[in-house]
Amino acid sequence: MIGRYNTLKVVKELDFGVYLDGGEEFGEILLPIRYVPPGLMPDDEIEVFIYRDSEDRVIATTEEPYAQVGEFALLEVKAVNKTGAFLDWGLMKDLMVPFREQSERMKTGEKHVVYIYLDDESGRIVASSKLNKFLDNLMPEYEVGEEVDVLIIGKSDLGYKAAINNVHSGMLYHNELFKPVKIGDKTKGYIKKVREDDKLDIILDKPGYEKIDGLAGEIMDQLKSKGGYLAVSDKSPAEVIYKMFATSKKNFKKAIGTLYKQRLISIDKEGIKLT
Repeated sequence: MIGRYNTLKVVKELDFGVYLDGGEEFGEILLPIRYVPPGLMPDDEIEVFIYRDSEDRVIATTEEPYAQVGEFALLEVKAVNKTGAFLDWGLMKDLMVPFREQSERMKTGEKHVVYIYLDDESGRIVASSKLNKFLDNLMPEYEVGEEVDVLIIGKSDLGYKAAINNVHSGMLYHNELFKPVKIGDKTKGYIKKVREDDKLDIILDKPGYEKIDGLAGEIMDQLKSKGGYLAVSDKSPAEVIYKMFATSKKNFKKAIGTLYKQRLISIDKEGIKLT
């Protein structure tokens, strides 16, 4: 419950807020008056985020943190003191990263990808930039082509390292990226391969013929809206193709090849044309 969204029932209404039913473990949880929406009454249910305030009390809020327990996020350091760094995560109380959980010493104003978790000893929500220990602790069970949530968490000579579904690590290779990405970006991706070491190779373009068919239809729509001609062909730079269709040159060539075989278009060096 702590560190995540919960839908709770209002059990009591007071001048300074309402109390919510936190069950046997937490009892009544205060939702301060500044977060109480107009018209909220006893027995109503409301979705709230549960955390501990500066006095270590379990409390509810309708504010939305940038991430919750069990998730990765790119957050900015607001302050550093003798106990650790404190990150802006969208709530009044900042999120602490103890020094022991920092892969490198954090400084005010920097942004770091961190994993948010519940500390077993203190019961408090904390974060860590030592990301590897929170990834790949479960066997990956994915199908090739399966859609996944991707968060870019690092960069290497080969490409970009990503957190997949907040559970596994994956790699996006430079030669398979056809749009700019940066650390902290969240996007959808697709499983290209589950490697023998259980790591995942990821692509951002949907693989297979479903993608090609959809792209071919998009190309036809563009041709019709542009008077039957587009100044882009299989000879065009990959960047030009991506800017126009948000896809790789490889997928584009397959799509126009399909249309050419169906005698729907003609192709020359400068562009494609409806027949």
